[in-house]
Amino acid sequence: MLCIFFAGCGRGYRSAYDYKTKLSAFAFDATNGSDTAKPFAKDLCVAGPENLTGSTELSGVIAAGLFDVGSCGTLYAKNVHNQMAPASLTKTMTALLALKYGHLEDVITASANVNITEPGAQLAGLKEGDKLTLDQALHALIMYSGNDASVAIAEYISGSVDEFCNLMNREAQELGATNTHFSNPHGLTQDNHYTTAYDLYLIFNEAMKYDKFKEIIGMTEYTTSYSDRNGNPKSMTVRNSNYYITGEVSSPSNVSIIGGKTGTTNMAGSCLVLLSNDQKGSPYISVILKADDRDTLYRQMSKLLEQVP
Repeated sequence: MLCIFFAGCGRGYRSAYDYKTKLSAFAFDATNGSDTAKPFAKDLCVAGPENLTGSTELSGVIAAGLFDVGSCGTLYAKNVHNQMAPASLTKTMTALLALKYGHLEDVITASANVNITEPGAQLAGLKEGDKLTLDQALHALIMYSGNDASVAIAEYISGSVDEFCNLMNREAQELGATNTHFSNPHGLTQDNHYTTAYDLYLIFNEAMKYDKFKEIIGMTEYTTSYSDRNGNPKSMTVRNSNYYITGEVSSPSNVSIIGGKTGTTNMAGSCLVLLSNDQKGSPYISVILKADDRDTLYRQMSKLLEQVP
């Protein structure tokens, strides 16, 4: 039985990550002539339960991590496994699933559910009956952090927000983000909606595999036209909410910032996940959760990025 299991007639055995079993943490592949088990995290940065901060102390932030994507090394880790509210960093998973399961040219029709009335909620201005492509909705989602765009995308992918959240949670588990649970596609405060700095690294790292995602996170401004329920044109201009991209905050001289995702709520504080390159072009992912305010967020993120060699 063991010989059959490992040999598999040359086809090998593969399983997605499942936190309930030890077996699925590996991929047994007989096609390469080896009986060696490939660990699930072979190509991922890992971080233990202890903090890894060295002499660097980031004040005014609860959790932070700096991950060397190329060498799979964790350079900084502060409370990276603490379960916390992610605010609009949630939309990284929403964008990932839109790119994985959707088609950029597909037309989305907004339902009445895009009418979000929560005070302070960021809205791209979608109304019931509006028609726009998934590509247009993704720009509103990622750059401007439109919560209404999140709902429209969720319903397009899964038919309902509830079913989309089920998909979000299944995909999170398969990525190894086992300290995460999503209750909505946008990140507005809701019970049982949480993630960790490390899980956000895993999700953002997966989203980076899509060129469209990397393109959008690096754009300063985007203007487009779509139609309302009666076919009349509506214009939309969105500006990136990331101050590094808009030039309102300067990055450290040792890195070039490619882009990222911002998030802010009263519960989550000020949050940011970034993709940066060092001077050789090697990528790094940095995450900060629950900074005291926006100024603290960018000041401490720059301090964190100074740890890049």
